[in-house]
Amino acid sequence: MATQRADFADTTFEQVSIIDLIRFGGSRFAEAGLTFGHSYDNALDEATQLVLHALSMPHDLSPVYGASRVSREEKTRVLALFERRINERIPAAYLTGEAWFAGLSFKSDPRALVPRSPIAELIENGFEPWLGGREVSRALDLCTGSGCIAIATGHHHPDWEVVGIDISDDALALAAENKARLHASNVSFRKSDLFDGLQGEVFDLIVTNPPYVTHEETDALPAEYAHEPELGLRAGDDGLDLALRIMRDAPAHLSDDGLLICEVGEAEHALVALLPELPLAWVEFKVGQMGIFVVERADLVEHHARIAELAASRG
Repeated sequence: MATQRADFADTTFEQVSIIDLIRFGGSRFAEAGLTFGHSYDNALDEATQLVLHALSMPHDLSPVYGASRVSREEKTRVLALFERRINERIPAAYLTGEAWFAGLSFKSDPRALVPRSPIAELIENGFEPWLGGREVSRALDLCTGSGCIAIATGHHHPDWEVVGIDISDDALALAAENKARLHASNVSFRKSDLFDGLQGEVFDLIVTNPPYVTHEETDALPAEYAHEPELGLRAGDDGLDLALRIMRDAPAHLSDDGLLICEVGEAEHALVALLPELPLAWVEFKVGQMGIFVVERADLVEHHARIAELAASRG
């Protein structure tokens, strides 16, 4: 059945308020069957951010302004965003050009995935209790994309040197813009295929949110995800093609008591099945477990042969 396109050109309101527009957008988004998963997880939150963006208001505007009336021109701008969200299935962050991560505002566009990793909670908590108070001077963010993890880490730890790595020139250009936007002087970005361009470099902490979506899942993703670069999503039949390479090569780039933190999402189950003997600590977040593990360098070294065998089998 063909999806009916939204057309709000003749939509009329009398004395419309901010909250009226939010309610209207939420209703239309729900009726259109939109998918939410790019910073926001429900129709009303997305409608709220699109309305506030169109009105040039802060994203955390106090609810006391909800009854404020909008002009005809303002209503037109809001409805135009609603139409694009429904008809083109563009994630809200790409429509507004902004995504919030670890308390910071990042520029967001189709050059990289929309920032949305639960690693933000780890960053805001100083990576504790996982660091256990160990000293960190250098940290690495593999598959940095928009630069959100690297920049947020550098922001919350201004005494650390943070390096962000990506293979995509487009993503690195966006990361550089976010570095300038957030004055991240202790963060640098480089082009590299995982560790290939880091020969001889050692870090106390490696954090990574690599692609981890299976071929089958990628092919079945809702239309919203088609606006994101597939390079940042697809990761083989079980979602572990990159994660296994990272686990294999990380020990050479970690200090003796270094730590690897890696997000694998739903591929967690496949990883545990492949490496049941490897002591991975799965992080519990405020909303529960979300497929992010912490592992010590020593444990990666101990199980290196099996990890290398599995990584090699991916070609």
